Amino acid sequence: MEPTAHGAADRTPGGRACFCTIVPPHVLDRLAEAGDAAVRDAARRSLALDARHRENRVLARRAAPPPAAAGDRPERTVRDAGHTEHLPGRTVRREGGAAVADGSANRAYDGLGATFALYREVYGRRSIDGAGLPLDATVHYGRDYDNAFWDGERMVFGDGDGEVFGDFTLPLDVIGHELTHGVTQYTAELEYRGQSGALNESLSDVFGSLVKQYALQQTADRADWLIGAGLLAPRVHGVALRSMRAPGTAYDDEVLGKDPQPATMDGYVDTRDDDGGVHINSGIPNHAFYLAATALGGNAWERAGQVWYDALTSPGLRPDADFAAFAAATVEAARARYGEGREADAVAKGWAQVGVTG
Repeated sequence: MEPTAHGAADRTPGGRACFCTIVPPHVLDRLAEAGDAAVRDAARRSLALDARHRENRVLARRAAPPPAAAGDRPERTVRDAGHTEHLPGRTVRREGGAAVADGSANRAYDGLGATFALYREVYGRRSIDGAGLPLDATVHYGRDYDNAFWDGERMVFGDGDGEVFGDFTLPLDVIGHELTHGVTQYTAELEYRGQSGALNESLSDVFGSLVKQYALQQTADRADWLIGAGLLAPRVHGVALRSMRAPGTAYDDEVLGKDPQPATMDGYVDTRDDDGGVHINSGIPNHAFYLAATALGGNAWERAGQVWYDALTSPGLRPDADFAAFAAATVEAARARYGEGREADAVAKGWAQVGVTG
């Protein structure tokens, strides 16, 4: 089967957008109590900004989408907030323009392009909405802002506090992760709470990792399977925000705490925090994808990634889908595309190994 431009599940303009950040609230909550005043104050400012944007997202009316581009190439605009909290900021680079002196602006521009390339070249999808949506980003948001987010319309990057987090344009998978929230917004519209919210987060980790792997042309056995590698400051004892290979091992630090992600349903965290643990329990479907992709070998964006993309864009996937429903959707997608065989077996085994099925 040839890659499709987008599945029948693509929704009407805007979709169900979440305010989705790469750094989970529970991490910033801990940093907000740190003994180091610089770390504590930056975390508290970041939490306050996140709360404001989250409330604004809930109250905002669904806006009409901007005019679509041709769809076969990205249409990127990068703006600079100048360390203020005003969006969108001053335009510093447009599609086709030469690189500028600001490394953050160039990394954002390249990351938007790398994400567009994966979806267009591998899955036949024309931008994140399937119809050529222009890709916008703002860099240098706020002062020491410890996050990056997708607000339903654009990507926004903080510079980090320099003590715990660096510049949020540094990890390519962070950009792919946040833009994939846009893809989910325009396809399955997965509700941002509980297991459907954890799936929403997991899909962003999956395709964020695939954006990086595709850009680097890394096979599954050579990929690091880390989300946010290079984001943590040197003083932090950790390698990334999350590990798909080994959830729960990305960091273990006196200030940052210990990575709380479970790898299997045995460790599932039942909580009201973080919209029902969406950034924590996402480790379970993350690990299922890792197991399926490495069992199949080769390039993870091909067979395993294609199956996950087919499931995400399936018209039968409900917004309130839980882990079991998505597992069933991926097995069905594997059988529909590849028949009964190695692909379907690897996908089914991955979900069984993490305890979602079987």
